[in-house]
Amino acid sequence: MSVETKQKPSTSRKLAPQYRVLLHNDDYNTMEYVVQVLLTTVASLTQPQAVSIMMEAHSNGIALVITCAQEPAEFYCETLKNHGLISTIEPEE
Repeated sequence: MSVETKQKPSTSRKLAPQYRVLLHNDDYNTMEYVVQVLLTTVASLTQPQAVSIMMEAHSNGIALVITCAQEPAEFYCETLKNHGLISTIEPEE
């Protein structure tokens, strides 16, 4: 009786590329509104994190909202835009 041993092919899993969701400053929306939209769009954000992101965009013109896979990044970006905010995504380097 022979026992066959099958060896699994060695494959290295390539991680999906990550994307950065960016919030750009604008002169139209109130700070409170931007914080509220961030909190409702990205459920994992806390109030202090949302305030920090809003203040960074306000002070520096741009802020990192979240880094994630492409599909959720596109969703977050579009949702922010649908609420009147300026948002873009870019591949993480």
